[in-house]
Amino acid sequence: MKKILRIMLISICTIITVMVVFLASVYFVNLFSNEREKGKIEAYGQKVSVDGKHMNVLIQGDGKETIVLLPGYGTASPVLDFKPLVDELSLYYRVVVIEPFGYGLSDDTDKVRTSQSIVDEIHECLQKLNIKKYTMMGHSISGIYGLEYVNKYEKEVTAFVGIDSSVPKQDTDELPVSGLQLFHQSGFYRLLVKLNPDQLIMPKVDDKMKDQIKMLTFKNFQNESQASEAENFTNNFKSAERLHYPKKLPVIFYLSDQTEAETPSWKPMHEDLLKYSDYGKIVTFKGGHYLHHTKSKEIAADFREFLSNIESHR
Repeated sequence: MKKILRIMLISICTIITVMVVFLASVYFVNLFSNEREKGKIEAYGQKVSVDGKHMNVLIQGDGKETIVLLPGYGTASPVLDFKPLVDELSLYYRVVVIEPFGYGLSDDTDKVRTSQSIVDEIHECLQKLNIKKYTMMGHSISGIYGLEYVNKYEKEVTAFVGIDSSVPKQDTDELPVSGLQLFHQSGFYRLLVKLNPDQLIMPKVDDKMKDQIKMLTFKNFQNESQASEAENFTNNFKSAERLHYPKKLPVIFYLSDQTEAETPSWKPMHEDLLKYSDYGKIVTFKGGHYLHHTKSKEIAADFREFLSNIESHR
């Protein structure tokens, strides 16, 4: 009996030791990797002073009209994520990609991520760049912020484009923010990505740019800004329920057929937002939520035609 107990005790101690070593290895590999990657992330765009911090912005193209691009929630690098669409749009327009605080190369912030804060920071950034008139084009969650924006700064925005953009009455899931932060800090998020790199959603870019997106993902994942943004989803969506797009503002939504299949009310909810609009249109493309990765040429071409038709009827 003593021999059996001794063997069991040794086995338990061995298992515990292996688990501790494994957990410590995962943690320190992540810690060292984060430090090493800081020097490997390449700068792009330009820094703009906003609310005492630095917001990163990329400007491409020299067209007479300006398009401002805003990202979906948690996008590691809006500039790199929007690259296929920027390359298409910048042939005809000046394209401005804004990386809100906590995204891409912008600073993190401890300011609560209400829609009003996000909207005012974006507006301050554009004012600092002396950009006074522009089309606003937003992916996913930026549909909520964009709706707030065009109502507050109606005289500046010439059109709004939603890329499978969020709507106020859609179902919103609360993210387990603390759990996700612990998952990241422990190193298990890095391990998960290592085991299954395809889970990172990226456009079709070269391997060098993929590495940059991956490093920026680890840098920004559930940082203070993104955590606060997730915690304010419910309030921000609820606040936007009172709004519709201004009557004379041209609005076009590019929706994913996959999202429509998963959420039958997706298109009707977007139609409801347009019920007071004189110039509203909805186009559905075959593809996933990140249409700007796969349908950039189609979006750019259709948007040009949309604006041209509106001008001819005014």
